[in-house]
Amino acid sequence: MLYRSLLFVFLLFPVVSQSQSFVKNIEQTLRKKILDDANWAIKQKPQTVTSASSPRSAGTKHDFFSEGDYWWPDSLNPDGPYIQRDGLTNPDNFVAHRILMIRFSRIVGALASAYRLTGDTKYVSSAFEHINAWFINPETRMNPSLLFAQAIKGRATGRGIGIIDTIHLMEVAQAIRVMEGNKIAKASDVTGAKEWFASYINWLMTHQYGKDEMEAKNNHGTCWVMQVASFAALTGNKEVTDFCKQRYKTVLLPNQMSADGSFPLELKRTKPYGYSLFNLDAMATICQILSDKTDNLWTFETADGKSIKKGIEYLYPFVVNKSSWTLKPDVMYWENWPVAQPFLVFGAVNLQNKTWLKTWKGLEHSPKVEEVIRNLPIRNPLIWF
Repeated sequence: MLYRSLLFVFLLFPVVSQSQSFVKNIEQTLRKKILDDANWAIKQKPQTVTSASSPRSAGTKHDFFSEGDYWWPDSLNPDGPYIQRDGLTNPDNFVAHRILMIRFSRIVGALASAYRLTGDTKYVSSAFEHINAWFINPETRMNPSLLFAQAIKGRATGRGIGIIDTIHLMEVAQAIRVMEGNKIAKASDVTGAKEWFASYINWLMTHQYGKDEMEAKNNHGTCWVMQVASFAALTGNKEVTDFCKQRYKTVLLPNQMSADGSFPLELKRTKPYGYSLFNLDAMATICQILSDKTDNLWTFETADGKSIKKGIEYLYPFVVNKSSWTLKPDVMYWENWPVAQPFLVFGAVNLQNKTWLKTWKGLEHSPKVEEVIRNLPIRNPLIWF
């Protein structure tokens, strides 16, 4: 009996130790970046959606507003409805609120990472100044809905497709989870933030925009699950997290992935490389958020063999050597990918793959290109472990 117990311990502890070793490696890799980012973040003052506005918004100053990226004036009818040019970003569209949200996410994510690394409560205090401004202060808070996102001039005051803009609130939600146990975090602020996210989850699951986005066949459907799972993890909503698990298993993975691990609907786009990276990042993040001891999405396979591991194995060679990509280059930002993709670091730790971690370590961890940042909602991986 003693022999069996010792054998169990021997078999168990190398796995635990290995995972801890991976996370320690991540800490060492990011330490300087985290502290530098936090030094910048702690000097920043809160700016919310009330800090910028557009006369084209149909909402109030508390409503998030953005315009569809790929929509342009019609040269044949300059005053008429905009027309679409897939993959080509119109720089004149209003995206100030998205930029502010990304800034918010970067600040709070950096501060939570530094707190995770050092335990210094000054980072918690600073982070909650921003959290309070966005979610609680009646003068500056954002409404917990997305009625006016990805609007199109002459066509729509808002669309369900715009829900993808709030993927940048995921690291805010995760940061709150990391910091909420510290006594510096006021209970009223934590409760207020959780109430905001609970209201937003309800809107995402009941409003037609949310329902439409949930049913999207491509990365938009993936990102709906990803962010709802993130927000539900913060609010402790097990019913919603269980729903998201089942959706990953029965809808996202079987319907979006082909037998070779690729995502055909992303490959059809004018930016197939960037969208493939983005969708795989989102699926890996879902696995990171929702996996637990009794239900590990990292090892889950469909009946026909589709899995997150197969998705990483398909795309990994093109990350290591982008010149081997078999399709046409993306119409924009081809030269800016890949960066330190979340699927590499999450996959490395959970599937114990040192090669993936080594590749992740050697990629760009602080991208400067706005489009890359927009499509990289996980910029602070340490807070997710």
